Amino acid sequence: MKDTLILAVESSCDETAAAVVRNGREILSNIIYSQIDLHTLYGGVVPEIASRKHTEKINQVIEKALAEAGVTLAEIDAVGVTYGPGLVGALLVGVAEAKAIAYAAGKPLVGVHHIEGHIAANYIEHQDLEPPFLCLVVSGGHTHLVRVRDYGTFDILGRTRDDAAGEAFDKVARAIGLGYPGGPKIDRVAREGDPDAIAFPRAHVEDALYDFSFSGLKSAVLNYINGCRMKGETFSQADVAASFQKAVTDVLVANAMHAVEEYGADTFAIAGGVASNSALRAAMQEACAKRGVKFCYPSPVYCTDNAAMIGVAAYYEYRKGTRSGWDLNAVPNLKLGER
Repeated sequence: MKDTLILAVESSCDETAAAVVRNGREILSNIIYSQIDLHTLYGGVVPEIASRKHTEKINQVIEKALAEAGVTLAEIDAVGVTYGPGLVGALLVGVAEAKAIAYAAGKPLVGVHHIEGHIAANYIEHQDLEPPFLCLVVSGGHTHLVRVRDYGTFDILGRTRDDAAGEAFDKVARAIGLGYPGGPKIDRVAREGDPDAIAFPRAHVEDALYDFSFSGLKSAVLNYINGCRMKGETFSQADVAASFQKAVTDVLVANAMHAVEEYGADTFAIAGGVASNSALRAAMQEACAKRGVKFCYPSPVYCTDNAAMIGVAAYYEYRKGTRSGWDLNAVPNLKLGER
């Protein structure tokens, strides 16, 4: 059987990336240009700056991805690209670039859902992983608990009602003086704190067992900090970080394991930027081990935005016969499962 090579392009937020993926499982190259240092100056992603940087860097990362993989455009079978969800300006840069390359090279174009890419990241290092399985997607903009029925086919069991987990991490990190990006900084500082020092709330949505809500938790942290300041008291940055992180982790694990038990799942995976959080990984590992469930997670480089995961998802879409037209456009609010 002939190898299938996918050139993937990803530019949905603050990272410009390109990769070459062979047969959906082998990463021949994965080039990432991160804008984090630039956006740290502003305390978060500035969409206009992100779009301009994507425009400046996208040709460079694609050229480097092809060179590192040792392939030419003529050898590529299809071009995959993220077309949503994400920042509209950033998405437009990637979509326009991918369409131009696919058209000029005479290759099929495959639009990829960004969240499906995060889920597909698990296939890279878990070669025996195949659907069906359950997956928790936790990132800056999304918190979804899904049942992966097949490649590219999902049932959404639960989602956040307000703030995504990663969004809550960023806001709390800013409140306690850690700055952007919040997730990695809270993870690091929390290791020095007591996760049981402060009793922050765990929200459970009564009418939807698998849904999440982190807005109340975020408000509780802000109220605690403001209360300390009003009383002229100091607070431990590490204890706040550790207690907040444990509150988030407890809810994510509880909802996930409830789904594992109800659906009789034998495999559970996590994906997205927050999936690289050490406390979440450890808690999920322990919970899965207690139930005899296989636990899968990507390496940190495949948790944050990258093109390798988009190439993997594009490969399975390509194999199913998915082809995007030249009218493919950016869809910033694209829902999981939508086409």
